[in-house]
Amino acid sequence: MRAAREAWRRLEPVHAMIYFVPEGSERYAALGLDAAAGYFAPRSAAFGRASAELVIATFYNFNPALVRGALPAAWEKASPEQVLAARRDAAGAALRRAGIHRAPGLDEIAALAARAAEAACEHLHGRPLFAAHAALPWPDEPVDRLWHAQTLLREFRGDGHIAALTDAGVAPLESLVLHAATGTISTPFLKTSRAWPAEEWAATEDALRARGLLDGDELSAEGKAFRQRIEDRTDELALPAYAALGEADCERLAALARPVGRAVVSAGLLNPGN
Repeated sequence: MRAAREAWRRLEPVHAMIYFVPEGSERYAALGLDAAAGYFAPRSAAFGRASAELVIATFYNFNPALVRGALPAAWEKASPEQVLAARRDAAGAALRRAGIHRAPGLDEIAALAARAAEAACEHLHGRPLFAAHAALPWPDEPVDRLWHAQTLLREFRGDGHIAALTDAGVAPLESLVLHAATGTISTPFLKTSRAWPAEEWAATEDALRARGLLDGDELSAEGKAFRQRIEDRTDELALPAYAALGEADCERLAALARPVGRAVVSAGLLNPGN
C-alpha cells in the first residue's frame, strides 16, 4: 500500500496543476466562463451538461451556493465538448511549458500510469466522477496520456475518499475543517475556494472541538487518529488501480515520477497564475 500511495502522490502534481495554471483560466475565459464556472464546468464536463446537484454530490466539499452560481449557467456559454477540449489543451500546454515532454522515461511513466488507470476501469461501481472520465478517449501523445491517466487515478482515489468520509460520518464542511487542522494546506485558501460562510466554518470548528477531534485550531490526538483511519481507508480503496502494477512496478513508477512531479512544482504550475 505504501508503494501505491507514493506512486499516486509523486504524480499528483501532474494532474493538480490544471486548477492553477493560466493556460486553463485563459481558455475558459475565452469560452465566456468566469473563475467559478472555470473550475466546476471543466471538471464536471465528462458528465455532459452536469447539474449543480450532481456536482455538489460528487465534488463533495464546496458550498452548494457556489456551485449553483456556476451551474447550469455555464452550459449556456459553452458545451461540455468545448470545455473538455479547452481543458485538455490547457493541460498539455502547461505541462510542455514545464518541460515534461522532455522528461527522462516519459514513455515508461505514461505507460505505467495508464496500466493502473486501465485497471481502475474494471472497478467502476460507486465511482461516478471517475467513471465519467473513464469514458473519455485516450490521447496519443505521451505527455497528454500521462495527464489523462493521472486524472483518472486522481478521480478514482477521490471517489473512494468521499466514500470513506461518508462512511465515517464526516460532513462536507467537517472534512475541510479537519483538513485545514492538519496544517498541510492553507486554511485561507480552503475558506476562499470552498466559499462556506464564516459563521458556518466557526460553528463546525466548535462542534469538532466538542467531539474531541480538535485542540484549538489543530487536530487533537484523537482527531489525528480519526483522520488517519480515513486516509488509510482511502489508500485501501485506491489499491485496485495499483494492484495491476504490483509492488515492484509501483516502486518503479514512484521513482520515475519524482523528477516529473518536482518539475511541475519548480515551474510554479501549482501557484495560481503561474
